[in-house]
Amino acid sequence: MPTNLLKTVKTPCIGVCSTGIGDAVCRGCKRYAHEVIHWNSYNQQQKQLIDGRLTDFLSQIVASKLTVVDANKLRWHLDTQNIPYVAHKGPYTWAYELLRAGASQIDCVDDYGLQLDAQYCGQSLVALRLAIDNEFFILSQAHYERYFDVASTQQVTV
Repeated sequence: MPTNLLKTVKTPCIGVCSTGIGDAVCRGCKRYAHEVIHWNSYNQQQKQLIDGRLTDFLSQIVASKLTVVDANKLRWHLDTQNIPYVAHKGPYTWAYELLRAGASQIDCVDDYGLQLDAQYCGQSLVALRLAIDNEFFILSQAHYERYFDVASTQQVTV
């Protein structure tokens, strides 16, 4: 793909980096330590691959906890409340951005075009957002250990 057709990918950093204290996976943005370190030297295609992985992981986790029943209504609320989101990443990442920005201020997710899965209906949205973030970290860490952590892969016996 020609580089001029690639979308510019901003850093996923949210200012809560834990790689500086020895984590292989950042607890903030969920990138791997080597990706955090080398981010500025990556070309747009490399950044898109990383961003795509993070988007896929997050969307998968959010979709396991709620359903976006009206993406237009969700977008309208995000725009009206000036909550930043990346349009091409899709409604499940938008739902996470909504929860991240205002989980404690939302009374009824139906008003935002969302529907919680039955098992999460009694849970606070703050707790749900924390659960999503924790599962996102666990999934990123498992992926790192499976495909990048040489020490881990050497311990596996066939």
